[in-house]
Amino acid sequence: MGRIVVKFGGTSVGDVERIENAADKVVAEVKRGNSVAVVVSAMSGVTNQLVEYCRKISPMYDAREYDAVVSSGENITSGLMAIALQKRGIAARSWQGWQVQIMCNDVHGKARIEDIDAEAMNARLDAGEVAVLAGFQGVTSKNRIATLGRGGSDTTAVALAAALGADRCDIYTDVNGVYTTDPRIVPRARKLDKISYEEMLEMASLGAKVLQTRSVEMAMKQNVPLQVLSTFEEAIGSDYPGTLVTKEEDIMEKQVVNGIAYNVDEAKVTLLNVPDVPGAAAKVFGPLSDANVNVDMIVQNISQNELVTDMTFTVPKQELDRTLEVVGNIKELEGTEIRYDKNVVKVSVVGIGMRSHAGVAQTMFNALAEKGINIQVISTSEIKISVLVSAEYKELAVRTLHAAYGLEADE
Repeated sequence: MGRIVVKFGGTSVGDVERIENAADKVVAEVKRGNSVAVVVSAMSGVTNQLVEYCRKISPMYDAREYDAVVSSGENITSGLMAIALQKRGIAARSWQGWQVQIMCNDVHGKARIEDIDAEAMNARLDAGEVAVLAGFQGVTSKNRIATLGRGGSDTTAVALAAALGADRCDIYTDVNGVYTTDPRIVPRARKLDKISYEEMLEMASLGAKVLQTRSVEMAMKQNVPLQVLSTFEEAIGSDYPGTLVTKEEDIMEKQVVNGIAYNVDEAKVTLLNVPDVPGAAAKVFGPLSDANVNVDMIVQNISQNELVTDMTFTVPKQELDRTLEVVGNIKELEGTEIRYDKNVVKVSVVGIGMRSHAGVAQTMFNALAEKGINIQVISTSEIKISVLVSAEYKELAVRTLHAAYGLEADE
């Protein structure tokens, strides 16, 4: 008898019929002899509607009251799921974040989980009861409800799995696993049976929307096996029909490249004629850090005259205006020309096999060159190579690299 946590996203519980379908999957796991805890999101569209209510009343709303409002969507779903399970003869009860005691910090709207007291829930699970937890929420030391940010129910599920010592955490969603790239761009993209935590973390941070980045970080830190699978297929998690996210050593055959990711939400900023003196970079990126601007790719050119240099970096598009304001107010940059470009896309190849194989970058650069795609910025890590290209080449670059590394599924 295993202990598993199953999480259902908003589309999986989008209406009463879908909640009933999700409940059938939970029942099937119980009948397999598993002890099951369920984490649910709000029904699709509900959170957006609750956010809009807050904004209509006051654009400058109190973040604590905002959390009290938007967390209610998950409370509704958890109660409905418990009712659906009880209807099927399964002992079940709903839990809210404050009842479990999911302790969070005080950063309302994007709180981080600090601790979970799962003793009471563990006792109920041991007694054969299914626990249905409202995701996305916790409680602060000041006894206020706090929410975890978009996609926070994934993080709730992984954290609960760690606290319960679960054997696995199944994330049910509207896709049947993790693919080598976006199937909408490459119809022959291949579903992966297994992927390492490191690869999934890179792909999630680079734009893949399957799992929230924080949930993958926590799964890797707590060594919680994750499975991504579809709610709308007949098989349940114990059949292993999806993609298992696990330790690198659990993957027998490591591919050189396992996926192609892309991110269209970045903007490029170039500073021309920056004084080429010690500490110049700190003068630029220090104020950006203070303004909570997340800087990604950074390139600094070699000084031609030992007096000035050029510097290029990327930031999220939604932070571009703030970036330009911050940089424009740096006194040390008086006389520096600031240019920006929002029509760019970051395309990345990811694979743990890069650690032991040479020529991965050469394959990437040659493939893009053959298609006439100019590379603007390059950044690398141990298992990732990213390039910045013009946004008009997004689909061509993804398709080209997917083919270059032989990632297509068989016909």
